[in-house]
Amino acid sequence: MRKSLRGRRIVAVGTLVALLAATTAAPALAATADPVRHGLDVLTTQDGVPGAEAVIQDGHRTRVVRSGTGDVTTGKPFPRNGSFRAGSVTKSFVATVVLQLVAEGRVKLDAPVERYLPGLLPDRRITVRQLLQHTSGLYNYTDDLALNDPETLRHRGADPAELVAMALKHPALFPPGTKWSYSNTGYIVAGMIVSRVTGHDPDVEIARRITRPLGLRDTYLPRRGDEKLPAPHAVGYAPIGGKLVDFSDYDATIAGAAGGLVSTPSDLDRFYGALLGGRLLRPAELAEMQRTVPADELGIPGARYGLGLGSIPVSCGLFWGHEGGIPGFTNLAGAGPDGRRVSVVLNQQPVPPAANQHLLAATDTAVCPGQ
Repeated sequence: MRKSLRGRRIVAVGTLVALLAATTAAPALAATADPVRHGLDVLTTQDGVPGAEAVIQDGHRTRVVRSGTGDVTTGKPFPRNGSFRAGSVTKSFVATVVLQLVAEGRVKLDAPVERYLPGLLPDRRITVRQLLQHTSGLYNYTDDLALNDPETLRHRGADPAELVAMALKHPALFPPGTKWSYSNTGYIVAGMIVSRVTGHDPDVEIARRITRPLGLRDTYLPRRGDEKLPAPHAVGYAPIGGKLVDFSDYDATIAGAAGGLVSTPSDLDRFYGALLGGRLLRPAELAEMQRTVPADELGIPGARYGLGLGSIPVSCGLFWGHEGGIPGFTNLAGAGPDGRRVSVVLNQQPVPPAANQHLLAATDTAVCPGQ
């Protein structure tokens, strides 16, 4: 999720030379011939993130690169391909389910939300497409959560209707379809559409349509009260009161269909490979997913957003995927122009501003070797 329980935005690498120059200036880094490892070392040594891991899938080959620690108390390393909370990467899964329903003729992208959820939204012009593309104008409910004190959210949880009601206390940001502004509320509503159309909650449809067919055994959307992050996992840390607090376990229904997913780096690599390779959507629906608009709110040239999928310029072309951030974990996952899949995970959220840049730089290095 962004802002609140937030995927700190899909952001573009932008001027990559500047970012890479920043990484080379990092003090006290051990010499390494591996540029991916160097990029992760910048995050753990210069930025102070406890641990970082990149899982790279190129064809049938998988490579795991780690830096730092998975547990600052014991010094245990970042586990290989451990579970983590994937934040806004959830949106790619939810959008895929909605687009499968579009292919089945059960949902229309440009139909108003009112057709599926009568009376839910005061503005009856808002369409399904606008929910998925962040052009609905709906207020982002997570802006009202007490993120400066995440402990108040640990056991809170929420039902989707409660989160939408929280957002609707605020006026619309703009008329639907006129601007772009990241809204977790839109994906909570999208999850409600899935429930209404299928008769099943989004976690059931994600399992039936995506994770089981792809064999993603470690990916699921937790239900209310399911607070335990499965082992093995790095400890997910949230900075609270000047200390790193273990925030691995909590009720992620406060993020729900906008950011509650649990996964592993390898599972995300397989998901984005299957999605972008046409195994989950027909060509027509995948084209709609990749029909992007400028994400100007991000303030970085070249960042664009489709339907639950963003594109960012990297040194070898375009990287398609999503970023995720929720208390405890930050990640960026997707695939490059040659099909190489990359997931980079940090066991801290929020992170220092420089770490966001260095996360992008490390991802670029992993997805564009030799550039």
